[in-house]
Amino acid sequence: MVKFSDIVSAKKRIASMIHQTPIFESSLLNEWLGSRVLFKAECLQRTGAFKVRGALNTVSKLAEHKSLPKQIVANSSGNHAQAVAYAANLYQVPAKIFSTKNVSAVKAAATRHYGAKLALFDTRVEADEAVARAAEEPDTVWIPPFNHPDIIAGQGTLMLDTVDQTGDVDAVFTPCGGGGLLSGTLIATREICPKAKVIGAEPLAANDAAESLRQGKIVPLSGPPVTLADGAATPSVGEHTFPILQQVDGFYEVDEIRIAYWTQWLHHLLKLHMEPTCAMTMEAVFQWLKTVSRGQKVVVLLSGGNIDQHKMSQIWAKDYLTELPRL
Repeated sequence: MVKFSDIVSAKKRIASMIHQTPIFESSLLNEWLGSRVLFKAECLQRTGAFKVRGALNTVSKLAEHKSLPKQIVANSSGNHAQAVAYAANLYQVPAKIFSTKNVSAVKAAATRHYGAKLALFDTRVEADEAVARAAEEPDTVWIPPFNHPDIIAGQGTLMLDTVDQTGDVDAVFTPCGGGGLLSGTLIATREICPKAKVIGAEPLAANDAAESLRQGKIVPLSGPPVTLADGAATPSVGEHTFPILQQVDGFYEVDEIRIAYWTQWLHHLLKLHMEPTCAMTMEAVFQWLKTVSRGQKVVVLLSGGNIDQHKMSQIWAKDYLTELPRL
């Protein structure tokens, strides 16, 4: 189990290599919702997403222990690919990333720009099987996107940085794919802001985490999901993340209309370029605020900002800005 001390060590390890991303809020949205909603803009982080925290922590820790390999491999739907490519390049270690053919063009281009090779497969399962085989090559380290203690600890540093800026909050909301960010956030929050609720959100079309929580065991998706929130389209949570996810205070499944709705509204209100995966989390905020008293102070972790033109056209296929987000 990842401990809070692991997250503190990770923060010290990566502090000089990441941005301290800003906090945003919308007075109009606060008025409509009757509570204060703070947004941690990790979409402005190096490589455009929080994933660089876990990748840098993992590779930097290898360097600390003089254990850097001759090759790093990883499997990813995009943001982790860029993060690992960036971290490996920083330490001058060759990297190869295994992903799917429908990976975002923007994320694929950035991964190659950072110097990594990219192997593409028809499905996420095939990519995951291929990286497992590649990891058996001599002097090779596999850095998975979420199911690793050093990844979870690195992602947990986001909440440490956030509370340094916001002070105590009543609740924190994060998207959930494989559960690395939500797991790290929960461990950090329980220590530094123990009264705060920790709540996750996931696409209804890729709801393996929600189904796993309902059944009390890891339940993978039956097939490749089709969702705007591609950053949360993982086949299943992992054995490292699932026991931590079982401790969350709430979990919401969000349909595709509401993912597009909140992506449009947050783009409009915050003037930030963010992925549907993190904008989706606002639906969890919206539904949760219906169950509590007014005057809450909550934080939303905007996990990434890498979107290509095709995804943007899907998001804006219908205009949802005519429907105000009022409680």
